[in-house]
Amino acid sequence: MPDQALPGPPLRVLVADDNPVVRAGLAALLDAHPDIRVVAQAANGAEAEAFACRARPDVVLLDVRMPGTDGLTALPSLARLAPVMMLTYSREPEVVAEALRLGAVGYLVHGEFTADELITAVRDLRERRPTFTASAAAVVSGANVSNSAVPESVAETVSESLGVSYEPNEFSSHVQPVVAQSSKARLAYTAGLHGRDDNGRDFGLSSREVEVMDLIAAGMNNRQIAATCFISEKTVKNHINRIFAKLHSSSRSEAIAHWLGTAHGGWNR
Repeated sequence: MPDQALPGPPLRVLVADDNPVVRAGLAALLDAHPDIRVVAQAANGAEAEAFACRARPDVVLLDVRMPGTDGLTALPSLARLAPVMMLTYSREPEVVAEALRLGAVGYLVHGEFTADELITAVRDLRERRPTFTASAAAVVSGANVSNSAVPESVAETVSESLGVSYEPNEFSSHVQPVVAQSSKARLAYTAGLHGRDDNGRDFGLSSREVEVMDLIAAGMNNRQIAATCFISEKTVKNHINRIFAKLHSSSRSEAIAHWLGTAHGGWNR
């Protein structure tokens, strides 16, 4: 599917993450699209608040755990300036619920989305259309925490946007998910686009190989992947060799095509 760029001025994005390699990778990925421009990069919540006041971004991508002022602490003030989407490795139900309570519009967990899905989510964020990956959607649906942890108005709005019905149960006080056939429901409820099982495996890949492949698909090079995963470049190369073998691929582009399901004829499992 061709890239659906937004008309008008570029979408101004602030990226807040304490990992400089992650910030650089996100900036490179986002800036590759002519309708998106990263106007500021912050290493913690305090920097994000200061940069947001000066740069006036249209949207904010915010990590949860950062030194000094963390993402949840900075979230309320940032949410008053622009729509905020959490972009993080933190998937704990209590953290997801608190982010929604404090004003986050969406919640994406690294390793549960593709580069194309991230771009679409960022574009949707300007219109405050929420996007959630599987871990976060499970919280909204009440699979992991009680409904009292997520404000009812938030749960109802999010459930509608995901294509599920919001039906509080008077006994369990949980949101009951009813899966619909919409693209957003598909993203949220299939445990990731790639059909991973509960152990995070796909195409026979280990959980670490899944993580590395997601970073490859996001456009990161070996050095960036090594820094993000806190492993050596040699280890990254070893993972990539095994990934290529399991995906029957001889190059990054071919592996990405199989991983994202875009190879000619699809991927036969």
